[in-house]
Amino acid sequence: MSAANSHSTVRFTDWDLSSNIADAISSKGWEFATPIQAEAIPLALAGNDIVGQARTGSGKTVAFGIPIIENCEPIGQTQALVLCPTRELATQVGEEMRWLQGDKGLNFATVYGGTDIDKQAKQLDAGCDVIVGTPGRIIDMSKRGHINLENITHFALDEADRMLDMGFFPDILWCLERLTNRQQTLLFSATFPQEVLEAANEFITDAEHVMSDDLDVEVPEIEQYMVRIGRANKLWVLGRIMINLTKEDQVIVFSNTKRMVDLLVDRLDRHKFSATGLHGDMAQNKRERIINDFRDGKTKIVIATDVAARGLDVDGVTMVVNYDIPDDSESYVHRIGRTGRMGRKGVAWSFVSGEDAPNMTKIISTWNMVVKEVDAPELPDGVDRDPVRKQMDWGESADVFGMVPIRLTTSETSNLTIHNFVKDQARLPDLAIGQIQADGTEAVIEIHREKAQHALDALKGKSMNGSNINAQIAN
Repeated sequence: MSAANSHSTVRFTDWDLSSNIADAISSKGWEFATPIQAEAIPLALAGNDIVGQARTGSGKTVAFGIPIIENCEPIGQTQALVLCPTRELATQVGEEMRWLQGDKGLNFATVYGGTDIDKQAKQLDAGCDVIVGTPGRIIDMSKRGHINLENITHFALDEADRMLDMGFFPDILWCLERLTNRQQTLLFSATFPQEVLEAANEFITDAEHVMSDDLDVEVPEIEQYMVRIGRANKLWVLGRIMINLTKEDQVIVFSNTKRMVDLLVDRLDRHKFSATGLHGDMAQNKRERIINDFRDGKTKIVIATDVAARGLDVDGVTMVVNYDIPDDSESYVHRIGRTGRMGRKGVAWSFVSGEDAPNMTKIISTWNMVVKEVDAPELPDGVDRDPVRKQMDWGESADVFGMVPIRLTTSETSNLTIHNFVKDQARLPDLAIGQIQADGTEAVIEIHREKAQHALDALKGKSMNGSNINAQIAN
């Protein structure tokens, strides 16, 4: 299943869906099911357990949502539970299932941590038919007596691999042990590590498997570019990309840390680019407001950690930027999957510093993907000045020991004389000076990166043995 083949030849009208669901789907203008929907829905409607592989953006919420809604009635008693790895994804799944039911009248409760527990408890006590939530809060509410897992007959587990990554599998097993009247289990995952397969076999027997034969992550068919650039100039490249955006563009910029998210928002703001940060330290209501504004098109640029990689599903995203390269290859695929959704055009940019190169090489080889190595984008017509000035990046010029080679034009061949000259002119400690190679026409001297710019400035215009030394970086 690829972005180029985002819909099957199966129509929603081919199934005998209830009028409520059929009308809701029709109101969206949907005619053809996606491949995962076409394969999973008929099997699930027949009562089978499902183990399905589906990348984010492939329509998997509808794939498990339709069978659950068809099997539940608006009676105010919980009949179905959907577990999600993050608050963002739980919110999104809950919203999608609410519109998918049409006028059926099911009462949905979305239950997750980081928000008012008493308010959620009152909602649960008032009676609900379907619960969508995160494992920790579901367990908490169960122990407090607000959720009776024994009554639940239909169970869906979304993004099982992400659950595994986040250490939720013990919580999932805790819930499963108490779902004693479970009649159907629907498990979906973008990838199937051996641990997920083994766990699935423990609590699902005779399931119908709907997945690709090789169990690979589905790599979206989008344009992928990488720019080899040091960390000091990643913001320069980002500025080039930002200034080329159109009014229709929506962008997610991924960073590996919350601190860098905040720094990027601040730095872009200084350069007149409006961006909003999104990470796990923000209050839940603020995160939801950011996501809603982005989904509504009010926000065009979001800087995010991987907390948004799977929970932030916005069909209008035209570009993803990996400001930082993720540590694991699957996170990269999930990130770039934010764009090019449902067959739309999308672009992914990755900024690859020297320390990022091994991870990027692993990512490319793991998924056998084509990532074009290019220079930073050109400035648009009519713009002759970079929004962010390019800097000298000593980190990229240095070797693994932090030493930067500086070339001096000199006839001097004595390493000791050259050492003492540079040391005295730049007032450097001995430890800041490394190896020296001199051949009678030039010398290359290693200077620690923390002192390299200072040394170049100090040596500018200086002469040795009556000749200008013309100091510059050697590589």
